[in-house]
Amino acid sequence: MTEKIEKALKKLTGKEKKAVKNILIKIEKGDIKSLDIKKLKGRNDIFRARKGSLRIIFRKTRESILVLSIERRTDKTYKDF
Repeated sequence: MTEKIEKALKKLTGKEKKAVKNILIKIEKGDIKSLDIKKLKGRNDIFRARKGSLRIIFRKTRESILVLSIERRTDKTYKDF
């Protein structure tokens, strides 16, 4: 886990951490029908999962899922992608 992700997780409440964990488990299993997931514009391999004001930005490959960012939604959330 990267330092950026660890720092983001420390800012979340216990309930938010649990929600993030559940979302990541569902993504890993491929059970995404119940999730709000969209592909980021201009990218074929980067997606965002939304739960309330939380955004999980991740890259999906055939072999794995790489979490790029976990943030609360702001005007700057998608600027780096």
